[in-house]
Amino acid sequence: MRQTLNISFVVLLLSAVSSYAQDSLSASFKEKKIAFVVLPLVASAPANGFMFGISGTAGWYLGDKTTTTLSDVIAAAIYTTKKQSINFIKSDIFLRDDQWVLKGDWRIFFSTAETFGLGSGPPEVKPIPYEQQVDFNFFRIHETALKRFRDSRFFAGIGYHLDSHYSIEDKFNEPVPDSTLQTSNDFYSETNGFNPTHYLLSGISLNALYDSRDNPVFPLRGHYALASFRINETFLGSDKNSTMLWLEYRDYFRLSKTKPRHLIALWTYANLVTSGAVPYLDLPAVGWDQYGRSARGYKQGQIRGYDLVYGELEWRFPFPVIFHRWPDLLGGVLFANASTANDPDAGIGLFEYVDPAVGLGLRVMLSKKSKTNVTLDFAIGKYQSTGFYLDFNEAF
Repeated sequence: MRQTLNISFVVLLLSAVSSYAQDSLSASFKEKKIAFVVLPLVASAPANGFMFGISGTAGWYLGDKTTTTLSDVIAAAIYTTKKQSINFIKSDIFLRDDQWVLKGDWRIFFSTAETFGLGSGPPEVKPIPYEQQVDFNFFRIHETALKRFRDSRFFAGIGYHLDSHYSIEDKFNEPVPDSTLQTSNDFYSETNGFNPTHYLLSGISLNALYDSRDNPVFPLRGHYALASFRINETFLGSDKNSTMLWLEYRDYFRLSKTKPRHLIALWTYANLVTSGAVPYLDLPAVGWDQYGRSARGYKQGQIRGYDLVYGELEWRFPFPVIFHRWPDLLGGVLFANASTANDPDAGIGLFEYVDPAVGLGLRVMLSKKSKTNVTLDFAIGKYQSTGFYLDFNEAF
């Protein structure tokens, strides 16, 4: 879940449920071979007002634990006082002996978002240097199936991806000096031949994956590399033909032999439009990865472009043992990330501007069996951008 939160009593909520979850979830896992955590969510954000809802995660093994990776599903249903509805189910399913991996990302939003034009860098370098708000409905189905290659950790497969934005209305958040100035969505859509009020992107993908992580929700070692080439065609429903390339790499470097969760984690990815044109809200943007965890410190979609490159380092460490019964209950993180995006039409090149952010976070382990953590992070970016983030599991 990616929401910028001004936390009210979330910390109190976490402390209240943590001791209960430790015992009850361990018992549940032993009896049903499934561990799940469900938390009520009460928070607020300037763009959302007060938010109420429920969020949960489930983890289980679909085969022998020595040969099968833990499967994980995260879901949430959220409603805000600004009449926004945010609902999703995201999954990584590993079948018996990891012979197949199924990756899913389903979303239904009736929402609003701020958009800041294309390219990274300060607002004054962009053709439209004003913050804009977009009201939209959004429906997504992303499903990918990958087959393992013999006994290796290499997988290959195909996927289907549908992104539908409709009932789009956008406006400037403040008066602008030129009354004829178009919003970024309107200008981009008119320039590239899209209807600015609704558009659809539909295509298939060719995927190659290497995944040797010991646990996808709480990795302590291993490597993760993904290459996905997406082909969007009009005969599949897309408004225009286009292709996109996603390249991603993650790694984990342990710092202690006696404390496995003391490590440095690395995450980097590139999301590129390689041909044709895609709709404005489907352009590469931070916070729109599968689990919406990139660029903590910036709003979702604040950095957007024809191409986007992202990198992050995170130091993860256990807290000193203050609960002898549950020595792994609490942990912490310090992280730094950087994003760059381009806008060739405005002469903004990739890596011409790099937008960094730094932050710190708390980890509360709710299930030792499934390694499920509740995460609470605070981050600071440029341009007076900050954010609190409440989520399940590690960022990557």
